[in-house]
Amino acid sequence: MPAYEYTALDERGREQRGVIEGDSPRAVRQLLRERQLTPLSVTQAKAAAQRRGGGWRLGGGVSAKDLALLTRQLATLSRSGAPLEEALATVAKQTEKTSVKAVVLDVRSKLLEGHALAAALNEHPRVFPDLYRATVAAGEQSGHLDAVLDRLADYTEARQEMNQKIGLALVYPVLLSVVAVLIVIALLTYVVPQVVEVFADVGRDLPWLTRALITTSDLIKAYGLYALGVLAAAGWGFSKLLEREPFRERFDAALLRLPLVGGLIQGLNTARFARTLSILAASGVPILEALRIAAQVVRNRPMRRAVETAAARVREGSSISRALDASGLFPPMTIHMIANGEASGKLEEMLERAAQYQERATAAAISTFVGLFEPFMILFMGLVVMLIVMAVLLPIFDLNQLVG
Repeated sequence: MPAYEYTALDERGREQRGVIEGDSPRAVRQLLRERQLTPLSVTQAKAAAQRRGGGWRLGGGVSAKDLALLTRQLATLSRSGAPLEEALATVAKQTEKTSVKAVVLDVRSKLLEGHALAAALNEHPRVFPDLYRATVAAGEQSGHLDAVLDRLADYTEARQEMNQKIGLALVYPVLLSVVAVLIVIALLTYVVPQVVEVFADVGRDLPWLTRALITTSDLIKAYGLYALGVLAAAGWGFSKLLEREPFRERFDAALLRLPLVGGLIQGLNTARFARTLSILAASGVPILEALRIAAQVVRNRPMRRAVETAAARVREGSSISRALDASGLFPPMTIHMIANGEASGKLEEMLERAAQYQERATAAAISTFVGLFEPFMILFMGLVVMLIVMAVLLPIFDLNQLVG
């Protein structure tokens, strides 16, 4: 039976939302009335998910964290021997999110109609990416779907954990930067004018540092909002430029050349590529198809083009390691591990080790970046405060010399 999302009113007039299975919208409305609910709208789950769209989530309101949890639950139930239909029904009952329940029940309805799991997942490409669907299809063809789901669960959880680590690591420097800028603006806008106006009627020329500070304060008070608007417009324009592929290509290439940031971006994308290729190869996906899918998870455009070019060379008979090494964009350690894997026939294992190595290196690079950023911001704030204090004290020293 297909799944339907509904909106209804209970006996107290409060709005209730949820997901329910039924043969038709009319049957669902009847079920709701039997539950003492007054139906307002009933929409098939798939149509509702497509109408909501993607946004920053994977699609239909299903986040990466939701997908990781869903996959782990499904893998555990499948490993225990439960039929897929029952496993999906159990997952739907356990989840509290309407969007996740709607997707799971819609997939289950396709299975009950006789479709394969991979075909059912294809109905929700925004929720289940190419990697996910191709891996499930390979697992069904090989008859080892439970093992494949375990790998997918590990993969989705590891990726979610990595993204969470990066997000948490960046929170502190961003927060520190915002607080530092706000403190400087507050000092220049409110504190400095009240202090320096004491010297306005002295009748002597103020030191150049004090005059510069007063001018800066006046400019911020007079044009601060305009400057903020210009910065917002510039940010919006820059984001639009990034949507143009040639500009994005040049921008990503420039990022790779930056001293610390370039290594971080390279390591992060290499780890994502190696782990994706590892799980696809281990699941039995053909290597050319695996390279195509793995290229899609590489966000840096030059590195993505390098993987696509490598796939073309592999199709012509080249090895993966030589094809990737030709671009010069992947770390030598990763290239060596892939070459060893191809020579020993243990490509999946070496790709997994390469991914783990790059993830550890990326975590270390992030820690180094945060460790360097903190003293830099402290030094910056110290210099700013020192300049402000000197600008205030210099006129006082001049007055003391005049009196003396």
